[in-house]
Amino acid sequence: MKVTAIIVAAGVGKRMGQATPKQFLPLLGQPLLAHTLIPFEAVQEVGEIIVLVPTGWEEHCRSVVIEKNGFKKVSKVISGGKARQDTVYIGLKEAATTSDVVVVHDGVRPLVTEALIRISIKTAADCGAAVVAIPLTDTLKQVTLDGLIRRTLKREGLWLVQTPQTFQKEIILEAYEGAFRDHFSGTDDAALVERAGFPIKIVPGSAMNLKITTPEDFRLAEIFLRDSR
Repeated sequence: MKVTAIIVAAGVGKRMGQATPKQFLPLLGQPLLAHTLIPFEAVQEVGEIIVLVPTGWEEHCRSVVIEKNGFKKVSKVISGGKARQDTVYIGLKEAATTSDVVVVHDGVRPLVTEALIRISIKTAADCGAAVVAIPLTDTLKQVTLDGLIRRTLKREGLWLVQTPQTFQKEIILEAYEGAFRDHFSGTDDAALVERAGFPIKIVPGSAMNLKITTPEDFRLAEIFLRDSR
């Protein structure tokens, strides 16, 4: 089985309020993106890694993240598209023709573990598609546009989806090609695969596998990384 990891790091991170995209900001002395790549480099099943970055940041990524850290599995660093869905599709088309399974992961989720990557790959290989998620534990409210609570929703059976999201290659390609053909836009890869009619297995994730969006998230990530060492 041959596995390609597509690392989606093409956002500009406006909510961070920095000129440098957040994936290149330092986290415990290393670019955030480097922390994300470390476990993918270490997982034996992953044969190649494709990193997608904002246009104009390709050389910075190669020199500061890839070459400086000696990542051997990164085969391509290329610019992403206008939206996340465009970016992932670019990565899919760049994946090796011999790949059987594709792992899609947010470049700004630096706390993903080798174990989580491995179980995602195994589950997708067995079932076709696997998505890391955690069950919703907080109370869920539906709110009006002017900030008034309309009703309380039942949280049973509701999960918060993370990445990695992992698929047999032919499944994710069929889902993406159908979505673009029909001008359908989804919020994640699983939405496209659901729409194409394929079942998706949940892989239990962790609240520590957070997506870095705000300065507060950076501080949490620093604490979690220190504790994991």
